[in-house]
Amino acid sequence: MQYTEVMVRYGELSTKGKNRKDFIGRLAGNVTRALQDFPEIEIHPKHDRMHIVLNGAPFDKIDQRLKLVFGIQTYSPTVKVEKNLDAIKKASLELMQATFKDGMTFKVNTRRSDHDFEYDTNQLNAMVGDYLFDNMDNLKVKMKKPDLVLRIEVRQDAIYISNQLLHGAGGMPVGTAGRAVMMLSGGIDSPVASYLAMKRGVEIDMVHFFSPPYTTEKALAKAKELTGILANYSGKINFIAVPFTEIQEQIKEKLPEGYLMTIQRRFMLQLADRIRAMRGGLAIFNGESVGQVASQTLESMVAINDVTSTPVLRPVATMDKTEIIKLAEQIGTFDLSIEPFEDCCTIFAPPRPKTKPKLDEARKLENRLDTEGMIQRAIDGMEITPIYPNQKFLDDKAEEDAELL
Repeated sequence: MQYTEVMVRYGELSTKGKNRKDFIGRLAGNVTRALQDFPEIEIHPKHDRMHIVLNGAPFDKIDQRLKLVFGIQTYSPTVKVEKNLDAIKKASLELMQATFKDGMTFKVNTRRSDHDFEYDTNQLNAMVGDYLFDNMDNLKVKMKKPDLVLRIEVRQDAIYISNQLLHGAGGMPVGTAGRAVMMLSGGIDSPVASYLAMKRGVEIDMVHFFSPPYTTEKALAKAKELTGILANYSGKINFIAVPFTEIQEQIKEKLPEGYLMTIQRRFMLQLADRIRAMRGGLAIFNGESVGQVASQTLESMVAINDVTSTPVLRPVATMDKTEIIKLAEQIGTFDLSIEPFEDCCTIFAPPRPKTKPKLDEARKLENRLDTEGMIQRAIDGMEITPIYPNQKFLDDKAEEDAELL
């Protein structure tokens, strides 16, 4: 079946009142980026829905991209025909023959915005239904919750026919809720938190801390590749690699073991906040889940959050590990997250970290260090890389290593 366009429905955008136009414009831009390698398509955002004219582009490939775009509630591959009964019957039959399977139930549902069309909704329902029964076997009508609904929309310009209602990613278009930074590790939790932040419309810059030579190039490549998976939902994400070796070495050398993790996290949060301000961000996101590790108890969060007044948002804070893993598998980050390349949070992890660190003690210990100097040197050494959907880094690095051998 050759579809002529895709009809996109906005869902939650309908609640946005006077801002609706801006939200639709942002969604149209995100869809354009998601489909940028299909130059033949045309995108026409309207008040009530978006029309994507395919002009020969394959729907199956368009479908794989659209299902990942936040802000789309549902969409349907559609056939546009002239406003005459023969064209409606012919297209309806072809569409049903392409999608109907034995045992399915169906109904015809007509809507008219052009009330001057010669047939009303009941007449069209009956005539198209009779035509389908005359030309197909094993059809069975079911008025409530059928397997297929053949939708016929009579509009001013043409007739639009569809019989699939596909579900999009929901949420809000990325960028409509402002910009923030995400503290991305190489683990399971922070990619899931990134996904949830983007689903609410937040445009994120990834901040990743690396500590060569303690962390490998493969660990850095893994974090970039995770970002490439998440970029499917936004079109592009800026990855900011921040050198953290000096800070970790100084903390390990000069401070008591129990507070190593607390002070490290305080430095990370200060760096994330500096980068947020430089990038015009409004908040900091991370992948912390309450009580999961020593640095994620409420007492630890108090001692760490002390370094900033910027909102620190934790989308997975109340989820248990099983819930987080399920979502990681769903969005495609889990298999990569469990690859055994250690990040800087694990290489200097003390065997007995404080689970209830004292805020005053954390401040006192941090003051022993050249805090401002080390933060500035880390900022000076950071590197920003734009990362696009499904961009690979681990494979390239593996090939380079093989060539060196």
